[in-house]
Amino acid sequence: MSAHAQKLGNVLIPVSDLDKAVTFYSEVLGLTVKFRDGDRFAALDGGGVTIALAASEEQVAGPVTAPSYKVGDVAEAVRDLTAAGAEVLSGPETGPHEVRAVLRDPSGNVFILYSAL
Repeated sequence: MSAHAQKLGNVLIPVSDLDKAVTFYSEVLGLTVKFRDGDRFAALDGGGVTIALAASEEQVAGPVTAPSYKVGDVAEAVRDLTAAGAEVLSGPETGPHEVRAVLRDPSGNVFILYSAL
């Protein structure tokens, strides 16, 4: 079954102002910025998991906080998970850095699957 997650890649947090969010999470909360993609996205070290701050164009899961799981093959994982009761909300689609899909588990929780390009 290819739906097995290789790791929890990040927790995607939607933000309305990336500059303010990066300042809050880095300077106030004390997380280290690992990567920033302009005004779209920033990745911070959450001590074992990446905190991903997403401006509007990168809010692939909508305005909700969602875990992102790395898988080997997104399309195959989507097939396996929908067969087990998950609902596809979007994708699989190719984003700027990965292939991704957004799903809802049988309890209604949103999550993201991704694999590197």
